[in-house]
Amino acid sequence: MTANIFKSLYEAPVGRMIIISDGESIIEIDHLNHDEPITSNSDELCRLAAKQLDEYFAGARIEFDLPLKAIKGTEFQKAAWQALTTIPYGETISYGEQAKRMNKPTAVRAVGGANGKNPFSIVVPCHRVIGANGTLTGYTGGMNRKEWLLEFEHSILEKANK
Repeated sequence: MTANIFKSLYEAPVGRMIIISDGESIIEIDHLNHDEPITSNSDELCRLAAKQLDEYFAGARIEFDLPLKAIKGTEFQKAAWQALTTIPYGETISYGEQAKRMNKPTAVRAVGGANGKNPFSIVVPCHRVIGANGTLTGYTGGMNRKEWLLEFEHSILEKANK
């Protein structure tokens, strides 16, 4: 394991984000919910992630192709994050549906907790998981960001279907 950590600030339409690489994999992409001084020392992987996020926000990318490595999290959390990657662009599922897809139908609350610790915002789309009654619930980046991301994806799909 390399000891180098590379960081890059990313100015997204939904606010500032941070991209972190260990030189071999992306280890975190997260929303910044407060202003804090961060020194950028980006590497090729941080720049690749930023390029793919640019493409996503331009409506030109619906799937990401990045080497991701979760360096934190339990096996259950990692399974929950993997399940998130199966939700198609512009679609939503409930926490209960995600739990069923993981063959853990009674683990709805645990799934919600795992999603809240997702280290790869947007790229691993926890914003596509909503409450069973169709309401928007929980997003560590803030509900306004979750709503924006879902509306954005729907608008891109609508344009593509015209």
